[in-house]
Amino acid sequence: MPALNRVQLIGYLGRDPESKYTPTGKKVAHFSIAVTNRWKSGGETKEYTEWVNVEAWGRLGEICQEYLKKGSLVYLEGRLKTDKYEDKGETKYYTKVVALAMQMLDRKPSDEPMLTVEEEAADYEV
Repeated sequence: MPALNRVQLIGYLGRDPESKYTPTGKKVAHFSIAVTNRWKSGGETKEYTEWVNVEAWGRLGEICQEYLKKGSLVYLEGRLKTDKYEDKGETKYYTKVVALAMQMLDRKPSDEPMLTVEEEAADYEV
């Protein structure tokens, strides 16, 4: 049976992207976005904000580093990836979104297409 691992998000950056290079020389940018859900309950509006960690590789990472800042509104497409690390002898897991496409939403609309690097994303595994 086929599977699908695709995420679409619209949110605001919670911090400026931070870039680094892997030991093999590939660039990766890390940032987080806030995605807020709003609903009505008993006549009052309630909201919940989910913070999502994002990483963008290669050219997409360079573009994110150059153009995105804390507070930027973005549309992201990507896939979920769970990583693990050791903390005081205990294995901990966290889930992030590996960005495959990004569109800046808080700038004036343009005729430029959404920035997509899907064909490269599979090559960027640490």
